Amino acid sequence: MSEPTDEERWHKRFGVQCNNRAWELSFQSRTPAEDREMLDRAHAAAWHWSHIGTELNRMRATTLLAEVHAALGLGDSAMAYADIVRAYFLGGRETDDWEIACVHAVHAHAAHAAGRTVEHREAYERAKAALAAIADEEDREVILKTFNRVPVPTEGVDPATDPGAE
Repeated sequence: MSEPTDEERWHKRFGVQCNNRAWELSFQSRTPAEDREMLDRAHAAAWHWSHIGTELNRMRATTLLAEVHAALGLGDSAMAYADIVRAYFLGGRETDDWEIACVHAVHAHAAHAAGRTVEHREAYERAKAALAAIADEEDREVILKTFNRVPVPTEGVDPATDPGAE
């Protein structure tokens, strides 16, 4: 295997930095300027990983995009990203327990942002169960930071206004 080029090293460095800062911002209350920074950094991370990363890196960047879009109330795009990562991580491939919990938590957040009450409730419950199944306590604590940002589902669904209701 050849040594990475300077450009590849820079893509990796900036991909990691943008990714970490966007996740950090997603866990906290933000100002409008920090909302913009979070969105820009999530997209920058995805762009850098598209140049240097593996398919797994690109899917993790897409998970971040789903979470950031959900956090900003961009329901349609959050759901589009969440659907991509659900298909990838839950589609029969070997997936770590923490990543399964993360995918469910992000999907619940995206469904909430999109006003899909039924999907929100179902994904929220799957996320709770998946969190309980994480073997490593440190992994669980990390995913709880994301899960704790997901609004708790409310009771009652109005099928006339909920696109996820049957």
